[in-house]
Amino acid sequence: MSSAWQLLRNSTVMTRTVAQAMAEFRRRSRRSNPQLSDSDRALWMHEWCGTALRRINISLQVVGTPPASGLIVSNHLSYLDIFAFGTAMPCVFVSKAEVRDWPVFGKLTTMAGTVYVDRRRRSDTRNANEGIKRALEQGLRVVIFPEGTSTDGSKVLPFYPSLFEPAVETSVPVTAAHVSYTLRDGIVGQDVAYWGEMTFFPHLLKLLAKRGLSATVTFSEVSRTFTGRKVAAVEMREEVLRLHNYSSSSATAAELR
Repeated sequence: MSSAWQLLRNSTVMTRTVAQAMAEFRRRSRRSNPQLSDSDRALWMHEWCGTALRRINISLQVVGTPPASGLIVSNHLSYLDIFAFGTAMPCVFVSKAEVRDWPVFGKLTTMAGTVYVDRRRRSDTRNANEGIKRALEQGLRVVIFPEGTSTDGSKVLPFYPSLFEPAVETSVPVTAAHVSYTLRDGIVGQDVAYWGEMTFFPHLLKLLAKRGLSATVTFSEVSRTFTGRKVAAVEMREEVLRLHNYSSSSATAAELR
């Protein structure tokens, strides 16, 4: 299958999938009184993320067991991370504020109950923490990317401590996770990771033309509670970095076989 045909096929499939997902959301909303709960939104997102990945032939491997609830912290490579974690489990995401304005994708993340944060405004971080706290108190899983930006996947940046505050206040467990990708006909850092000065639609079109893409989400075996957000940020980064190194060594070993 040529790249052009792959792009045409996957673009058509994704357009249909997004339309069906939105229609299903509206159907569920009409049946809900007064509106869909955060849990219902997370479940809707979970179902349709899995459908989207399956239809465009992106495989997902989950290593370890997702925690039943609490804060989940991960490295961040791409908007595709949302689909990977969303397929692995129902959860609530915390995302940078500009994602809300992305065409189509922003609409979907808003419908899913995403908590948005503008890190340039301290007051907005406080408002975001209220949303995170509310979801945690409902017993939901909340996924954050505390590097504050996406990378090419070669490293794990220092974690910002501010978004750990709701977990500290509510004494809920914090679990480290790691997301990675392999790609048969391209380079993950250029073709899958979305970072730096890349722009959304050109990147998305390039991604949809790729074949042999697979994602791996790895969960730490240990969840911890913390009494301070700075300690939480440092120690959870160390655990994500451990998972990162394990994932990198596993990928290298697989290439050598």
